[in-house]
Amino acid sequence: MSDAQKDPWARFRSATRARIALGRSGDALPTGALLEFQLAHARARDAVHSAVDFDRLAADLAPLETLRVHSAAADRPTYLRRPDLGRRLDPASAAALPGGEWDLLFVIADGLSAAAVQVNAAPLVHACVARLGHPRIGPVVLAGQARVALGDEVASAMGARLVALLVGERPGLSAAESLGVYLTWDPKPGRADSERNCISNIHADGLSIGTAADKLCWLATEAARRRLTGVALKEDAPSLAGPDDGRLSGAIEG
Repeated sequence: MSDAQKDPWARFRSATRARIALGRSGDALPTGALLEFQLAHARARDAVHSAVDFDRLAADLAPLETLRVHSAAADRPTYLRRPDLGRRLDPASAAALPGGEWDLLFVIADGLSAAAVQVNAAPLVHACVARLGHPRIGPVVLAGQARVALGDEVASAMGARLVALLVGERPGLSAAESLGVYLTWDPKPGRADSERNCISNIHADGLSIGTAADKLCWLATEAARRRLTGVALKEDAPSLAGPDDGRLSGAIEG
């Protein structure tokens, strides 16, 4: 009897990280499947509660200039209980932000997965900078205990026309290192989620850094050309599956 006949679900399990056809032992999961579930759950909890090493992240981003800010959530427990505080800067950070005129600002927020930010954020920023050429890109802002909307306040204070906020996504039981990007034209406090474009599921077993950079740079270029983001900006590029070291034509000045 072939392996497929012994276990007809084997070929489906090989094609997905989802937990399917786990079998059973009596009225419970087999021991192996149960231990794998508990390990995935532990990794997800670690991703949420661990802290980003911002010193290491700044080194990974070199030679790009970086700035540090913090949300109004003083610590991790407060951040998890009070999402509203994670959307606002603390007064000291707000006062220290330099003004300027930038075409694009990258903000890296720890969000709900420190692992996602530590592994994926710097490579994605470097890939985007290489593709975009030489628009006026501001210092990369590293934001602690931060949620998506915090990028609007940061970018507005710094005079950026467009902000790309990279954030650790809420971990699931099959991916604890997934990064998301939220792109917003004319960022300012009070922007709605419908006014942003989102690229999600960026990790080793999901959307690759190269493809994510292609998508983000295409959207950024179109956002600047059309002066909008959100539901009115559809991702309809002819092809976003180019090589990881490819450059997009044009830039986002204008």
